Amino acid sequence: MSPRSIEILGVPFNSGGARDGVARAPAVLRAAGLLDELRTAGLQVRDRGDVELGRTSSERDPASGVIAPGALATMIRVVRDRVDTIVGEAGFPLVLGGDCPILLGCLGAPALAGAGVLFVDGHEDAWPPHASTTGEAADMELGFAVGLTSDGLPDDLVAEIPRLDARHVVVIGARDAMELAEAGVASIQGIVDVIRPEAVDRHGARRIGASTMDRLARTDPTWYHVDLDVLATVSLGAVDYRQPGGLDWATLTALSAGALASTAVAGWDVTIYNPDLDPDRTDARRIVRYIVDTLSA
Repeated sequence: MSPRSIEILGVPFNSGGARDGVARAPAVLRAAGLLDELRTAGLQVRDRGDVELGRTSSERDPASGVIAPGALATMIRVVRDRVDTIVGEAGFPLVLGGDCPILLGCLGAPALAGAGVLFVDGHEDAWPPHASTTGEAADMELGFAVGLTSDGLPDDLVAEIPRLDARHVVVIGARDAMELAEAGVASIQGIVDVIRPEAVDRHGARRIGASTMDRLARTDPTWYHVDLDVLATVSLGAVDYRQPGGLDWATLTALSAGALASTAVAGWDVTIYNPDLDPDRTDARRIVRYIVDTLSA
């Protein structure tokens, strides 16, 4: 990546409506030494603090099927403005979630209009809201962004959701095809390009990341999204929705380093770490090492 200042922005958002769990991740990753480790690696870094999100709720809206759609709309708007400011000042936003819907805020930034997205995630995240077993927007954000699942959403939320061209989205690492099939939910494969984890070999991961981002960079700018549940449970246990299979740290680091080697990448979000499942902070320190290794590769 280019030698832009790395601008850390925390988004303590939990789409389940709670203030704990993944919402605590930005603070815990800072406490695990993220900024100091980045600076020790010789990188220019600045902490932009956390966004203010206001009130939320754990109630599922019966009309839309989404938990706290008003809070989701607020989060998208607030993150959008902060990310747009960072990009406008020629910084590189490293946005720490929280869970996956923070991606909608990042992509809503006017400076990123028309962006391509490399979406690295253990799930496809395109459930129709009423079919979701949780009601959490973290099941749905990619479906929202490519226009698959907007029926019944409140107008104020629809107005905040950025629209992606599905041709400019690549999903890597999703391994929930069986779960979707059992629930009678169609896979997003065929609408966007999906590369399954078994096709991502450790030795070729950097090449895959670089070539994929180069292809997306034809729609400059591009954004890199990582949901850490793309990792196997043996590599990272502190996630809420575990699945068999997944990548290891070396493969994810190589993939990410390849992706971020492109100067077209405008920013990166990292989501889904749950500190409540990591009492000794072993996983937090490993995530810090992954971020530092990727950015300094």
